[in-house]
Amino acid sequence: MQADQRLDVIRRSVVREMAALGRRFHVDEQVVRGPGRTAVAVREHRDAGAEAGVAPHLDLGYVLRLGDGEGPVVWDCVSGLGRTEEQRLENGVRMWRTTTASAVVELLERRGLHGDVFAPDAVAGAPGWYTVQGPAAVFGFRSAPLSEWVEAHHLLPTLAAQVLPRLDDRALHGVRLFFGGRAGDEVAEVRVDGEPVAAASAALRTLAWPRGEHLAWARCFLLLTRDPDALRDAEATTGTPTSTPRNARWAIGQPPTPAGLLRRLL
Repeated sequence: MQADQRLDVIRRSVVREMAALGRRFHVDEQVVRGPGRTAVAVREHRDAGAEAGVAPHLDLGYVLRLGDGEGPVVWDCVSGLGRTEEQRLENGVRMWRTTTASAVVELLERRGLHGDVFAPDAVAGAPGWYTVQGPAAVFGFRSAPLSEWVEAHHLLPTLAAQVLPRLDDRALHGVRLFFGGRAGDEVAEVRVDGEPVAAASAALRTLAWPRGEHLAWARCFLLLTRDPDALRDAEATTGTPTSTPRNARWAIGQPPTPAGLLRRLL
């Protein structure tokens, strides 16, 4: 498949997957535009040492203020499984929608439909940060033990010492966790704002998530912000005030239970 064909599949997949979140997006030259000033930028790269025939990772950036050079872009790196290249591309975008795009939409909507929220000071080791977590995706063979482990554990407190020093004064930060495999063939990676963080990845690897005989993986995505109101106008038409309802959990500061955070497992 040629590069332009691949990008066409990716962009069409973004339009379809965002529709599943109630957003109407359309392809506009190099980006996929959404409501207001939102868009999804697409770029792809082949990781160093990738094998021939293996689908490269895709970089998808959820743009929240298109046209503003300083506006936040939530970057994430994804790949997908499938028998054909087109299936791998489509499934990679679907994985991104399930975990990452869902967290962004929850930040914009505040309805508790697409993600779950930690209020400030509710997460040990991360004082002052609002945290939004999209649904976790757990997939593979005989993945029930890994699903149960993910449901029972809050991962940000464990990794806060490695993640928080990478955050700055920008309005929004994205943290992606990917881990799993099988005993003797494990993978654990943490990316902050799209960039791998070796210390956090090493800390994730030391956790006691189940390692069995079968391949199974988990993927989680979190957004961290000090001011959730800063981006309320991202989907608004110019000059139109927003009327986004506030999620009560954000206002009263009650953290959800672990099962609540990950109640929509794949």
